[in-house]
Amino acid sequence: MKIVNAREEHISAIRDIYAHHVMQGTGSFETEPPSAEEMLLRLRKITREELPWFVALHNDQVMGYCYLARYRERYAYRFTLEDSIYISPMFQKQGVGKALLHQAIAWAEAHGFRQLIAIVGDSQNQGSRALHRQAGFREVGTLQNIGFKHGRWLDTVLLQRELGEGAGTPPAGLSQREP
Repeated sequence: MKIVNAREEHISAIRDIYAHHVMQGTGSFETEPPSAEEMLLRLRKITREELPWFVALHNDQVMGYCYLARYRERYAYRFTLEDSIYISPMFQKQGVGKALLHQAIAWAEAHGFRQLIAIVGDSQNQGSRALHRQAGFREVGTLQNIGFKHGRWLDTVLLQRELGEGAGTPPAGLSQREP
């Protein structure tokens, strides 16, 4: 397995992986798969914000992907990111998600971020919850029955992981007084 930055040539595979999860799963609350063009716009937005979008490759085949996005847009949230991970059904339970998540965590810590949030669709998604817990996340809450998909109500589980020094110190270069 090789992990690289996602490129436009990976979009078709990324779209297919995500479409599977949208149509068959409950990890995403989208109900219609986005087009390849929409997925390309999403990739460009992430890269324009200088955030990573990684793909795991096996012989140039995309096994899965993980990207980091701003948790919220308001300025005070600028040291907090949210991860999203989707794995091809052919490559699940083979360590792909673990490798991608560890790559994303290392990137976020190296770039001075302090908190990483995972928002897991469907409290029954034990695979994603276990993956995040094994990577040092802790469950901090559940929003109950906030989505309806595939004929049932779905929860959202919130997980959080400190990065680097976490909240122990102010971020580098900040004075005690903010702008």
